Formats: sequence, structure tokens, C-alpha cells
Amino acid sequence: MTSRVEHTDVGAYALGLLEEDDRQAFEAHLLGCAPCRSELSDLSGMASVLSGIGPVEEYDVPSPEPVIDLLQRKKAADRRTRRGTFVIGMAAAVTLVAGGLTVGTQLNGEAAPQIAQGHANHLGPAEQFYADGVPIEGKGVDGVTGGLVVESKAWGTHAALKLAGVKGPLECELVSVGKSGERRVMTGWSVPPAGYGVPGSPDPLYMHGGSATPLKDIDHFEVVTSTGKKLLTVNV
Repeated sequence: MTSRVEHTDVGAYALGLLEEDDRQAFEAHLLGCAPCRSELSDLSGMASVLSGIGPVEEYDVPSPEPVIDLLQRKKAADRRTRRGTFVIGMAAAVTLVAGGLTVGTQLNGEAAPQIAQGHANHLGPAEQFYADGVPIEGKGVDGVTGGLVVESKAWGTHAALKLAGVKGPLECELVSVGKSGERRVMTGWSVPPAGYGVPGSPDPLYMHGGSATPLKDIDHFEVVTSTGKKLLTVNV
């Protein structure tokens, strides 16, 4: 192995820029890293977008083939610029989409929603997934409200969380609780003193994460603090 596995490698992996030993190491890393799997689900297919769309002359955008070649040569020159290389590829793809193209991505045969022609989407991945899904409302304590949108994946369960009415500072985790009682941490975060979805800080928090437990085997989800306090329960 020529380099250690990094979470930022997900972008280079999605574009097919990792060398063989790095690719194998990152695929092994994916098995135990739910955040990387979730991010890859959002980003996968971008390379096929770049390589499958011709030049958009109206917007003076270069053809994607030189862009892919540029990224590959940049990757070979300096692996430490993987994040920057991926941003270049993403910028090229966004420019093509802005030209009125309809783009869809696919991971493991699961099609992602298409970006409608001419539609400007400013939502983050977790908020977009939540907005497109059917939320399951949770039961909170001390004024906390929220819900989840969940979906089955080949690797387990993907969920997007909306959380409001919570003040910090706190450290929280989203946990899946299986019917067997098994608990799996799906994602974690810190709540700043101002909080989320409260006076003075009205925007709710959107997070997403993954659990290796299949959705059919999950009894409920919990948002808990680092001290063990349960803030929200979502039954499925």
C-alpha cells in the first residue's frame, strides 16, 4: 500500500482516480465507515457524467475527456491533492448541469433522483434526501422535535435526520436500535451553544448516516447525547 486511507479519498474513488492498491485499501475502508459509504452514494456517478457528456458549446465548456485526463495526471503527480482534484471535477460537472442538462447518478443499481432541467438546487445532500422522502416524525423531550427519512441499501440502512428545538453545547449521536437490541452509531455531531431550531438560531439541523443493520431488522432510532440522555425517538 503506497498511502494510508483517508476519508477524503471518497472523491477520488468516485472519479476512479485511485491507483489499484489505494483503491483496494479504500474499498476495505468502506466496509467499516458508514459516513464514507453515505457520501459515496451522493457522489458516485459523477465520473460517468463527465465522461458521457459532450461539449456544451453555448456555455464554452470544454469536453469532459480532457478534464478527466487532467485529473488523472494531477492525481499521479500528487496524491495529497485528492480533495482539490475532486473539486475540479465537481466544478466541471456543475457547469455542465447549469447548461440545462439532466443528470442522474447510480450506485449499485440504485438510481438517484434526477436533477430537473434548469432547476437550481441549493440544498445539502442530507436536507435534499429528507425533502424528497417521506419523513417519520419522532417523539422528543424538552421541546426537541424532528424526524427521519430512511431507505434500505445493499449495505444496510441510510437515514437523513432533521432535528430542531435543541440547544448546546452538546455532543449527539444518531443510533439505530435493532429488534435484537443491537445498537449501532450511524453518525455523530456537536451542537453549538446557539443550538438548532430555536429562537436566535431558527434553522434545523440536517444530518445523514448509515447503519449496517438492514432496515427490516431495525426497531427504532434514537438521538442521544454523550451523557446518555435520549433527545428523540423515531419508531419504524
